[in-house]
Amino acid sequence: MERKAPATPSQETLTVYVVDDDEAIRASLSRSLQKRGYRVDAFASATDFLIGYEQENAGCLILDYGMPGMNGLELQEHMARTGLQVPIIFITGHGGVPESVQAIKAGALDFLEKPFRQSVLIERIEAAFAHVAESHALRAGSEMVQAKFDRLTGRELEIVHHMVANPSETSSKEVGARLGISPRTVDHHRARILEKLQIRSVAELISLAQHTRPGHLP
Repeated sequence: MERKAPATPSQETLTVYVVDDDEAIRASLSRSLQKRGYRVDAFASATDFLIGYEQENAGCLILDYGMPGMNGLELQEHMARTGLQVPIIFITGHGGVPESVQAIKAGALDFLEKPFRQSVLIERIEAAFAHVAESHALRAGSEMVQAKFDRLTGRELEIVHHMVANPSETSSKEVGARLGISPRTVDHHRARILEKLQIRSVAELISLAQHTRPGHLP
């Protein structure tokens, strides 16, 4: 069965996750963002977020830096280790330059000091949502390409691997000599490969192979 690309997240399904131990700030942010039409899910601690986060609901994370227990930076590090990819916007009332530099270097979109203008936060949220959409599009495109390669037989994948690894040796004679099969057999497989991948040339094949999962081709 052909693999289907995952559904593109819409503005309605994208969620702003707010993690702050200050109840007043948490409630205020949630209300103001909801009034602007955002879907909001708020948590009082990093641990609560990790327990309650639903990966099917893409979005961004507004994360307080200084919290008891696991602080914001520690949560960011934990998410990186476990492969939890959510764009992070740090907010803090007492963070310094070293902390902000460390957070940004680790991949945070921004580091805002309280009090911050609501308009600035909205800009960062929209930038985060754009990042989510772009990442999804790239992932969906890669999965669609991978689905095409999954249709190939073992011998066809072997030929593809050789041509991708040796772009200067892609003639049927050269491929056949390397794999111990006749040029005519290579011609037959090559035609099937191009048909299954819906391309017309070896150049397109090499370009397409760059979008597969690392190490997938034999």
